[in-house]
Amino acid sequence: MRKGRGKKPRVLYSKTKNRARSNFWLAFVPNNFTFFGVYIVSTTSFRENNKHKESIQKSNMSVLVAKAAPDFTAAAAMPDGSIKADFQLSNLRGKHVLLFFWPLDFTFVCPTEIIALDHRSESFSDLGVEIVGVSIDSPFTHHAWRKTPIEHGGIGPVKFPIVADVKHEIAQAYGVEHPDEGVAMRATFLIDKQGVVQHQTVNNLPLGRNIDEHLRIVEAAQFVEEYGEVCPAGWHKGEDGLVPTAEGVAEYLAAHNESL
Repeated sequence: MRKGRGKKPRVLYSKTKNRARSNFWLAFVPNNFTFFGVYIVSTTSFRENNKHKESIQKSNMSVLVAKAAPDFTAAAAMPDGSIKADFQLSNLRGKHVLLFFWPLDFTFVCPTEIIALDHRSESFSDLGVEIVGVSIDSPFTHHAWRKTPIEHGGIGPVKFPIVADVKHEIAQAYGVEHPDEGVAMRATFLIDKQGVVQHQTVNNLPLGRNIDEHLRIVEAAQFVEEYGEVCPAGWHKGEDGLVPTAEGVAEYLAAHNESL
């Protein structure tokens, strides 16, 4: 029996006991015949379904590899100690960029990652990579954190700009805003000279990143750009690449399968 699919319910009575856990509506819905069908519909289920659909949409949006990196303009605390009102990502076009998100200044895992990144900033610079940090704090908070000594929980005068994403627009554009906490997750994006994302990682809040792995990925991406070969599992600078043909993979595996 068909039950009036597509007809709008006429709500006659609502059951609202324990609204936080259950909220049911008793509805009489006309079907295609001359009598009524009775439905009990859980609005909680509707909310859960909507949240599920939203989470799927957000997760799809967060995969930016092989896509243009979203541009942005925002205030930033600069390496020279100044605050720049209009730092723009696209001004770095023509260079590789490591875009590095963290949740909040003056917290716990974040300074360990940022200091580790700063300690390796010369290695990134030698590869022609510009580092750009981002969190949802204000530029003044960034500035204060830079001025705070490391032994007091600060990060010191790090050698890269720190962008202030106070409206969360950048984290949302990159799909890395935490669904519950509203801060950026520990996300890293490698953007090539044409402004295309070549690599991304996203860690949940308690999990710090391995900065040496990001260096390795930069070296791998630049190897591919220079030689046209691809990088096999665990590739490090100075090791053999792989010619992306049937013969090339056979040759590589014959020589290296024991070390994989």
